[in-house]
Amino acid sequence: MQQVLNQIGQLLQQVIAALIKFFQLVWTWSFGQIVAVFESNWQALPIWKIVVLVAVCAGIVYVLYKAVVQLWGAAEAILKAFIALLGVLVSILPYIVIAGVIAAGGGWVIQNVNL
Repeated sequence: MQQVLNQIGQLLQQVIAALIKFFQLVWTWSFGQIVAVFESNWQALPIWKIVVLVAVCAGIVYVLYKAVVQLWGAAEAILKAFIALLGVLVSILPYIVIAGVIAAGGGWVIQNVNL
């Protein structure tokens, strides 16, 4: 059973590593293409190519705006989840203290009371 779990863990690690490598490749390629578009020589282009370049830049800005909005929403959800977790941890603290007091009292009784 332990060997099966180890193999599943290794498989998950390999899949995650491959996904991260793929995301890194796509990220690097995409930003290379975006930088290449913005580094175009605007003065040397004919007017129709400038219009295409402006349209491409507008498309890039729109898509990146959509990505930032989604990223902002995800960050907000993560922050809300973290705050909820902290709230739960604070709310269970009295129970933890009571359990510790019961354990301390029981330990004291076991150690010191002889009937």
